[in-house]
Amino acid sequence: MSSSSRLQFLNLAQNNLDGPIPKLISRYHNLEELHLSFNNLNGSIPKSLSKLLKLEYFCLTNNNMEGEVPSWIWRLTMVALGNNSFNSFGTSSSQALDETQAIKWLDLSSNAFRGPLPHWICNLTSLEILNLSNNLFNGSIPQCLKNSTASLTDLVLRNNSFTGMIPDIFVNATKLISLDVSRNHLEGELPKSLVHCTRLELLNVRSNRIKDTFPFWLGSLPSLHVLILRSNKFHGPHVSTKFQSLRVIDVSHNEFTGALPSLYFSEWLAMTTVSIEEDSFMISNVPYMGKVLNATAFYISSMEIVNKGVEMEFKRINQDYRTIDFSGNSFSGNIPESIGLPKELRHLNLSGNAFTGSIPQSLADLTKLESLDLSKNQLSGQIPQNLGSLSFVSTMNLSHNLLEEPVLRSTQFQGQSCSSFMDNLKLYGLEDICGGEKHVKNPVLEESEQEEQVINWIAVVIAYGPGVFC
Repeated sequence: MSSSSRLQFLNLAQNNLDGPIPKLISRYHNLEELHLSFNNLNGSIPKSLSKLLKLEYFCLTNNNMEGEVPSWIWRLTMVALGNNSFNSFGTSSSQALDETQAIKWLDLSSNAFRGPLPHWICNLTSLEILNLSNNLFNGSIPQCLKNSTASLTDLVLRNNSFTGMIPDIFVNATKLISLDVSRNHLEGELPKSLVHCTRLELLNVRSNRIKDTFPFWLGSLPSLHVLILRSNKFHGPHVSTKFQSLRVIDVSHNEFTGALPSLYFSEWLAMTTVSIEEDSFMISNVPYMGKVLNATAFYISSMEIVNKGVEMEFKRINQDYRTIDFSGNSFSGNIPESIGLPKELRHLNLSGNAFTGSIPQSLADLTKLESLDLSKNQLSGQIPQNLGSLSFVSTMNLSHNLLEEPVLRSTQFQGQSCSSFMDNLKLYGLEDICGGEKHVKNPVLEESEQEEQVINWIAVVIAYGPGVFC
């Protein structure tokens, strides 16, 4: 390799490289982008790479690297070190950040960092994307992150051990697109300053200890597509409001109560219309729920559905998966015939509540529905015959209710598993589904069928170059 090389872009990703990072890479003094992701590289980041003074983008995701992240890294514009075993930062990191604050994209996800979040991160005042998910960080989320929120578009702190309240630091976060603090130990109420995040598309606080009433005030956010409040301590009546852009809402496994009034969902306009944007892979050359960072990199949010224990990640991130999940609360009363569910709905989960009365005939109007879960309620009467016309439904769970009369011999019903009808003592006509049994009291479920259907959105970073995804 010639030290006078004019090479600016080096892509060695997905080549099954092993061993340490070759030190001779440092001879390419004009190198601006270095892609080493999806290999088997190990050891630490060699000090010789610090000689690459023109380097701006460094992608090292999905390797076996370990040790500390050297301080010279922070002078770069984009750094992607996810899915390694890094566990510490260079001792001069704070000093290095005083000298330069140019970094815009920092992905340290899925490593072995532990302890409190370093306060020098608050000095990254040009930061746009910060992904610290899947580490062992603990303590409180520092109030000083307010210094970075004016430039942040994506803040991902998912799956750590953060405690305390979510700090009220979003007054100036007008560029924020996604906020994911799920799977931590956070408590208290949602910070009201989130109302200033007018570009927010995704808010995920799943699996914490947040104790609050339903945040109806989020209805003022014009771009909010995804709201995940699952598995917290939200309580009281679920107050409906006009969400202009909401397409996925998951408030399951909280402490909401009360009945659902007629036309409850009728003003959730984005769930009732199909835009031209959803039919194209790119929106103005930018992936849906994503943005271009430079000519060879972009950041997107993709969706993962866990359906009865089987994980499925949708590669076409622009596809529309309109979802309503109200399961695991204490909603009661009848499900109104005119509840106003959007006809474009794909997934509906009302299981684990105290709904009574019959299954609404109007559910058959949801012609795009792919999954329906009404299990573990007190629904009675006959299964509506017109539900058999839901041609896209692959999963229908009506178990643990008070349903009666025969199961109709429709393809949509006969194609379900026996467990979909269990524990309905007056329900019969299940011979073809349950192997000759006329009634089903409590058949043994396979482990994969005991999992509830849940929706979870995860933020992933994808850097795209010729033939490489970082």
